[in-house]
Amino acid sequence: MSVTVATLLRDLADSRALPMELLAGRAGLERQITISQPQKTGLALSGFDAYLHGGRVLVFGESEVRYVESLGPAERTGALDRVFGHELPCVLITGGFTPVLETIQAADRRAVPLLGTTASTPEAMTRLSALLDTYLAPRGIVHGVLMDILGLGVLVVGESGIGKSECALDLVVRGHRLVADDAVELRCRAQSYVLGSSPELTRHHMEIRGLGLINVQDLFGVASTRTSKRVELVVQLERWEPGREYDRLGIDDAFYETLGIRIPMVRMPVGPGRNVAILVEVAARNQLLRSRGHHAARRLVERLNRQLEPGARPIEMDVDQGDDF
Repeated sequence: MSVTVATLLRDLADSRALPMELLAGRAGLERQITISQPQKTGLALSGFDAYLHGGRVLVFGESEVRYVESLGPAERTGALDRVFGHELPCVLITGGFTPVLETIQAADRRAVPLLGTTASTPEAMTRLSALLDTYLAPRGIVHGVLMDILGLGVLVVGESGIGKSECALDLVVRGHRLVADDAVELRCRAQSYVLGSSPELTRHHMEIRGLGLINVQDLFGVASTRTSKRVELVVQLERWEPGREYDRLGIDDAFYETLGIRIPMVRMPVGPGRNVAILVEVAARNQLLRSRGHHAARRLVERLNRQLEPGARPIEMDVDQGDDF
């Protein structure tokens, strides 16, 4: 994944997330940024440039600007040519400092965009990293339905025609929120979790066989949808096959892997008479309990194992005697 410097400047101008202007190096605006974390290696100006990484924005703060100003004309030109000679997408000067003429000349000569911002170095690096993380996050599209169930992002997947959209519609009727139907866009964020959303063209829409396309927000109100949600549980719908062994206890954990992230998964057999929406909702409730350390199946197995130990006391059962007549 990559983003051009021109795209970055355009979107920053539209969103005003970080004030930034082009100072020099216009010929290099199509250079590609491939790494979201900016680099600030002032030692590169003194000749130690081994750790300058291509594809990363190079940040010059006050210390770098003042160091360049302290050099003589020949040393200044040599140091800047050496730094700008690397495969840098651009150089950002923070704090509103005005670069010396040699810096502008080196940027134009090497066709490396020289950008300026009034934001401080820590603020600029934090905001720029967050924005680039959105651009450069690994992405993918999965066929399924993404729901917000009790605050938990649940991705329902399965073969075409198995009833994913009907299940989602039933969940919306029960008060839960639709994020995406049919095509779910996935993005890996912070290399630790997956964020799901709907393509803008089909946002709030759902395809129901026999009804066609419906707009969930128009039918059920703005509270019935949301634009994105972290995926925290995957429910895989499978057609019921007689004779096949299915998990009866739920002790072993299963995972769905996408974009390098493992997400807890539940395999849900679908058959006549099964209310899939209620089962998916219960799966979400159960996952919320598990995330808080309450694993019902394992606790029951532990109790049974303790009961089977030699010398264990039998489990006392409370029997309701009822009313006397």
